[in-house]
Amino acid sequence: MTQTLKCLKALGDATRVRLVALLERAELSVNELQQITSLGQSRISTHLGLLQEVGLLASRKDGKRNFYRINTNAPDEATECLRIALNGAVEILEHSTDLAHLKRVLAERDDQAKLYFNQVAGRFDRQYGPGRSWQAFAQTLLHLMPQLDIADLGSGEGLQAELLARNAHRVICVDNSKRIVNFGQRKAKKNGLKNLEFRHGDIENPPLRAKSVDVALLSQALHHAEHPESAIAAAHRILRPGGRVLILDLLEHDFGQARELYGDRWLGFAQNKLHEWLEAVKFRKIEVNEVAREEEPPYFQTVLATAVK
Repeated sequence: MTQTLKCLKALGDATRVRLVALLERAELSVNELQQITSLGQSRISTHLGLLQEVGLLASRKDGKRNFYRINTNAPDEATECLRIALNGAVEILEHSTDLAHLKRVLAERDDQAKLYFNQVAGRFDRQYGPGRSWQAFAQTLLHLMPQLDIADLGSGEGLQAELLARNAHRVICVDNSKRIVNFGQRKAKKNGLKNLEFRHGDIENPPLRAKSVDVALLSQALHHAEHPESAIAAAHRILRPGGRVLILDLLEHDFGQARELYGDRWLGFAQNKLHEWLEAVKFRKIEVNEVAREEEPPYFQTVLATAVK
């Protein structure tokens, strides 16, 4: 088989065209391609191997990771086939979302804040120090927070809300359990938190006026929603212009027992899906990052998504 036919055969698959369209813009690892496309790691590796075999891609090793790029030394026949494939890539349904996720992944490479936080977290408990704890650390950081109106959507009994209310202007907790709402109200009164209020309602249609809060918080609540995208749209509705949504939830996982054990409707969310939902309702300055990983089975990972109205 001639080089041209080999390249045409390799590029006769829409998934492989998606991959070369991304690699034409940046050198990427398998993990980064997985984050962008939501395809399985083994599937991506198989496609990359085939493309490299016919000379369309080149790779380099960096520690334990392999990075792939378009082969700039490919034969003329391969380069011509690649040019045609790239022209046709715009016709693939996932092309525009791939480019949006590529932009996010490349931005994460430059985001040193996450790296610094992980380094601090790793050092924090390494050595014992009297009075040094995450609780004290959180209280210190809390006093740097401006006085805001905060909606804690799917708040449960309001553990985070109680802490936030210590320095916020007002915190409104919304939960669909009347029993929990009554419990939260009694506890807030007992603790003298006059700026902490509980309301019975659904996070997909919270009982708050439009443009009435500065922050909409969905902390481990979104995976209980029947329609998560509706909850995100509702958060956008209640936020004032310039307000911020914070979504803390589980990264997509396969621990099916979570449905029975914790009443979860969704087994976490892919970073791409959260980004798409936020973008769909016109949030801007969207950032979606993994912020924690449990060291014990089932190794849940936590993702933080933030965006501005």
